[in-house]
Amino acid sequence: MEFTKEELSRYNRQITIPGFGIEGQRKLKNAKVFIAGIGGLGSISSYYLAAAGVGHLKIVDKDKVDYSNLNRQIIHWVGDIGDYKSDSAYSKLKEFNPDCTIEAVCAEIREDNCESLVGDCTVIVDAMDNMPARKILNGVSVKKSIPYIYGGVHQLDGMVSTFLPGKTPCLECVFPDSGTASTTDAPSILGPVPGVVASIQSIETVKILLDFETPLAGRLLCFCGADMTFREFKIRQDPGCPICGDKTV
Repeated sequence: MEFTKEELSRYNRQITIPGFGIEGQRKLKNAKVFIAGIGGLGSISSYYLAAAGVGHLKIVDKDKVDYSNLNRQIIHWVGDIGDYKSDSAYSKLKEFNPDCTIEAVCAEIREDNCESLVGDCTVIVDAMDNMPARKILNGVSVKKSIPYIYGGVHQLDGMVSTFLPGKTPCLECVFPDSGTASTTDAPSILGPVPGVVASIQSIETVKILLDFETPLAGRLLCFCGADMTFREFKIRQDPGCPICGDKTV
């Protein structure tokens, strides 16, 4: 797969990274990434993955743009109020990088449709705002044996981890008692916090696609915006995990 002069210019600053090169850029162009949710996290990860030259992004969200989204969901603008987020994001991303195929789906991620929605994508980027949906994504990740990049935010804090089925714990191992019921309470979030977390998710996604050897696997990275600190926690598989417990790690 050849690149145009414009593409080579656009991606020059990353192509020159040691270990990246034209072959790395070709891997990105051939990749298909699933982004679950186009809110605070998905706004950032979709922009950065499109900017990096990921060839196909499948974005899924069921909601419409609301004024309460605009402090953090920077892919949506005032003129998009009332539009479906999938449509709003699609138009921005296509204009941002016309060489990237954007597949926008307006749908709720459920137990009965998640696997078909993920389809032939090779990485799942979790940009959801509720644990039930995350656990559905985690189950599909383990079943299809594809990486799952977790990200969560609350107020000034955030967490990120990369789950690799068969090699690391899964989300259920780390959050087994987080419940399965959705909440209607709107979480408090400082706008830039999802930007920090989603940027790390984007880096992890690119590293996975390029087969870099040091993803954030087996580790939970926690960010505290109040005192600007990062802490890392080792995470281990639960042998009794109902999702991945029969997998060898």
